[in-house]
Amino acid sequence: MNLAEQERALRVAVAAGRAAGQLMRRNLRAPKIVNATTTHDIKLELDVRCQKLIERRLLAAFPATALLGEEGVAGDADSLLRWVVDPIDGTVNFTYGIPHACVSIALQLRQAPTNDDASFTTVVGVVYDPFCDEMWTAIRDRPARLNGRPIRVSTRSRLAEAVISVGFGKKPAVLRQMLPLAGALALRVRKVRIMGAAALGLAYVASGRFDAYLEGGLRLWDIAAGGLLIECAGGEFWNRPVAGEHAFEIRANNGRLRSKLERYLPDRDSASKQRAGSSSSVT
Repeated sequence: MNLAEQERALRVAVAAGRAAGQLMRRNLRAPKIVNATTTHDIKLELDVRCQKLIERRLLAAFPATALLGEEGVAGDADSLLRWVVDPIDGTVNFTYGIPHACVSIALQLRQAPTNDDASFTTVVGVVYDPFCDEMWTAIRDRPARLNGRPIRVSTRSRLAEAVISVGFGKKPAVLRQMLPLAGALALRVRKVRIMGAAALGLAYVASGRFDAYLEGGLRLWDIAAGGLLIECAGGEFWNRPVAGEHAFEIRANNGRLRSKLERYLPDRDSASKQRAGSSSSVT
């Protein structure tokens, strides 16, 4: 896929993200139709509607592609190109009227003749916050941008100055892993933040607002676009598959805090041996 095709894909993804974002804005204060609930999550009818809107736009422009989304799959499963979509990342926030949620769209290129996540590399990424009207974009090997302007990760190198975002996932095992980590970091960093929208957390690292983002149980559609943003902004995005379909543990940072963070992380030896993103389908 050449640069011109990637730029066209980016324009299509930006337009699709804005269209879904407009739908989110119109419905932030409206009553929500809940399709399903679990202990730590909510599924809305609007999640499905936003994904269908995005799906129509992406597949109309690129009909010979696949689409993997939080709300289902579509397109040609054998295609070399795969869209990865989270129509509303931060659904619980959105349901409760908290304006911290986003649309995440990534385009991945198949690098091996299999369908597992490790066979794909992300080449285009878009994260759109419709409530702040902030659009993050990235094409692999080119600068990440926020509303068209290049962005870089922070230069902070001391934990005492750092703002670290963490997420707790939905599974008890992940909660048991992340709660002690958050407690340990809270004593050593400037602030720990728990925001509830992974794609925005990664975009904030790419923008230098956060210095790191850590979570033990995320899905590919939560992180595919945001991981590319961080790499294109000069940061590090390490991830590895964990139990569950399209599930990952992630450790993202500005490239200056890895060794300082790893002393508080489980399996730090295995993490330190891997360059950021070296073994993932996400990047």
